[in-house]
Amino acid sequence: MIGVALVGLALAVVVVLIGTMGTGTTGVARSLELVNYQLDSRSVAKSELAAKDRLVVPFEEGLKGIARRLSPSGTAERLATNLDKAGNPPAWPVERIFGVKGIGMVVGGMLGPLYDGLTLKALLVSVGLAVALFFVPDILVYNSGLRRQESLRKGFADALDMLTVCVEAGQGFDAALTQVARTVTGPIGGEFARVLSEIQIGKTRAQAFQALGERNTAPEVKNFVSALVQADRLGVPIGGVLREQTKEMRIIRRQLAEEKAQKVAVKVIFPVLVCIFPVIFVVILGPAAINIYDVLIKR
Repeated sequence: MIGVALVGLALAVVVVLIGTMGTGTTGVARSLELVNYQLDSRSVAKSELAAKDRLVVPFEEGLKGIARRLSPSGTAERLATNLDKAGNPPAWPVERIFGVKGIGMVVGGMLGPLYDGLTLKALLVSVGLAVALFFVPDILVYNSGLRRQESLRKGFADALDMLTVCVEAGQGFDAALTQVARTVTGPIGGEFARVLSEIQIGKTRAQAFQALGERNTAPEVKNFVSALVQADRLGVPIGGVLREQTKEMRIIRRQLAEEKAQKVAVKVIFPVLVCIFPVIFVVILGPAAINIYDVLIKR
């Protein structure tokens, strides 16, 4: 374990040094940067690029290519869908996730020999760790999407209440959406802000809300989107649709609370069996067991 820690520390130091030393470009590359030109290894000599662009970037691109080739078909689309559900974190585009998958695979493959030398057991450990670390980013993205969808589902009822109040108070639907996006915190505010942005760049209201339904898995959101799209196509007043959706959301919210309350009894069984019952048995049966032991020893 100490050897693994030292190797990891050495790799981190090397990466930091490469990223910091000689970061400035020279020659033609520097001139192109001054005119806001996006540098490319094909447009300038390789020696004029920064150390990071000469060493780290090609290595990272190679790992991305390996990860893409080893991933099943449709992985990029699946990751993009899961990132949509997770809110598209700016720091984690699909390309960076492929790079992390490649790095994880390489690191996992290197840990086996450090664990047990060049043996068959070490080879099996390397393969297992490489496969596990290769798929860890997929699992993390998927779990992040699930957590965000659950948070969105919890805040959707309050956002819908505010949207209904704003529309019934006389605001236009787009103005009410803007008010909700500015006021409501959490994922649902970001989703409404994205709907407004898509409408402003030229999408119709129906298309923007259909995209909202495709990005989210909560049944309440999908029902809300379906109702709004139908109302928009048929010319039904939005206020009445929102009022009915709000009533339905209150019923669903109460049913979800009752469902979680019913699950509590089942979830409590396992902690009771594992943590509480053994202690009770020790407290109750312990003195009796000691007395029985003393009686048997005396005989």
